[in-house]
Amino acid sequence: MRPDRRRSISPIVVVLAGIALALLVLPLGALLIRAPWGDMARLLTSPGVGQALLLSLVTATLATGICLALGIPLAILLARAEAWPVLPRRLLRVAVTIPLVLPPVIGGIALLMLLGRRGVLGEMLAELGFGITYTTGAVVLAQTFVSMPFLVFAVEGALRTADRRVEIAAATLGASRGQVFRLITLRLVAPGVAAGAVLCFTRALGEFGATITFAGSLPGVTRTLPIASYLALQREPGEAIALAIILLVVSVVVLLGLRDRWMPGVGR
Repeated sequence: MRPDRRRSISPIVVVLAGIALALLVLPLGALLIRAPWGDMARLLTSPGVGQALLLSLVTATLATGICLALGIPLAILLARAEAWPVLPRRLLRVAVTIPLVLPPVIGGIALLMLLGRRGVLGEMLAELGFGITYTTGAVVLAQTFVSMPFLVFAVEGALRTADRRVEIAAATLGASRGQVFRLITLRLVAPGVAAGAVLCFTRALGEFGATITFAGSLPGVTRTLPIASYLALQREPGEAIALAIILLVVSVVVLLGLRDRWMPGVGR
């Protein structure tokens, strides 16, 4: 029997794919090889590491909560915008997508121009006695800015693949919009919400550029795990590697737990 040509893979494709995979995997392997495993316990139990880890976990959790509260309605709006005119629909999608393609440092500068002491809104808030920059709240806002698209697109993908006939049937039987949303829509998109929330949390946990630009690096206040790792690289590379391994392990565990739900609307 002849092999199915449609399923066969060209040797050139295999070679190029192998090079691409090596480019992705080898740096992480080098990180593990160079890790100071003998001193790992001492490095990970130092006060600065524990402080940065706790701050990262708290802020990433808060950012994920904000993304859930605001991102799910935005995902519903994005999924239901099919009937809109082309230009508004595309502008909405661009607005949601920009944080994914924008360099994080630029996102931090944009937040600074909006909420900094001399920002568009920040100057007014400063006069009222509310300072946002260089606070833990600024860290949460920066993490929310860069991670919300992950949740929005995951939920939107789940909404597009969900069977809307159940929602229509419930509405026909007299259910209110709130009841349809709570009892049917949320259940239909629950896997997408869960996957999006996990990706959102992981992205927030690893956020660096927007955070250091908008929130700075104050120990115990804004110095998250990625920032602590970057600073440690300049004085004690072993500690920087240890911190990097923490983030790597968390990311791998999260991705393995997603069970192929890594792309919006895709899952098994």
